[in-house]
Amino acid sequence: MPGDKMASSLIQKIARQARITFKLLPLAEAGPFHDNLNRLSSMLEKVQPEDLNLGLRRSQGPRHGPPVTYMHICETEYFSMGVFLLQRGACIPLHDHPGMYGLLKVLYGNVAIKCFDKEEGEAEPAAGVGPPGVQFNPPLLQCQQAALRRSLRGSTEMLGQASRPCLLTPLHSNMHQIDALDGPAAFLDILAPPYDPDVGRDCHYFKVLQTVSESPGKANPPPPPEQEAVWLLEVPQPADFWCGGEPYPGPKVDPDREAGQME
Repeated sequence: MPGDKMASSLIQKIARQARITFKLLPLAEAGPFHDNLNRLSSMLEKVQPEDLNLGLRRSQGPRHGPPVTYMHICETEYFSMGVFLLQRGACIPLHDHPGMYGLLKVLYGNVAIKCFDKEEGEAEPAAGVGPPGVQFNPPLLQCQQAALRRSLRGSTEMLGQASRPCLLTPLHSNMHQIDALDGPAAFLDILAPPYDPDVGRDCHYFKVLQTVSESPGKANPPPPPEQEAVWLLEVPQPADFWCGGEPYPGPKVDPDREAGQME
């Protein structure tokens, strides 16, 4: 029966667990949320391209079509889920997920994820006023000062099909850049809650600024990476980045399907 196949598919079970998990977001500091988040991450660790009827795409000559393609699987008020396909050498530019959690699981290929952490309670510069004692190279225009964001440098991870899912939270790894390495790549992506510009969850793009102390020829030793403050400038979506769409070819998914119906 088609319904039975849906109920037994791994991706359906993942969607159901995502709904259970992120329905608990108002209690994100409580144990049940973290227990369910760990359960969801463990389920994602098992997913394979064939679970989504996804075939490996090989790089063939010059790039054609969009550098990045998105396959939408499902979306509820609690989370969205889909697959990103990256062509060889493609990059999802540095961007954020305001107030959101996320899980990323590589399905095939290899990606580099350069992450930045947000600082809890860090005030943004007042409009037209730069951060005291910080000079940028090249200097910023006055109109750019209000677009500054302070963050903490995180890490760069290399992830492949055998890697554990990458977790982002409203503070940890919330801003990141994703690059395809050595060929095409694909990853399953879960975001919670979904993007919604009407309530302040819109995607913003950034570039990393270089300060004068980081300029060539300066001998000041850098602070430890986990303590290093980084200034980011909000920018428009880069002109060389765009995302196309393709139908999702895998099993049907219904996150609202009750657990009793999935047996």
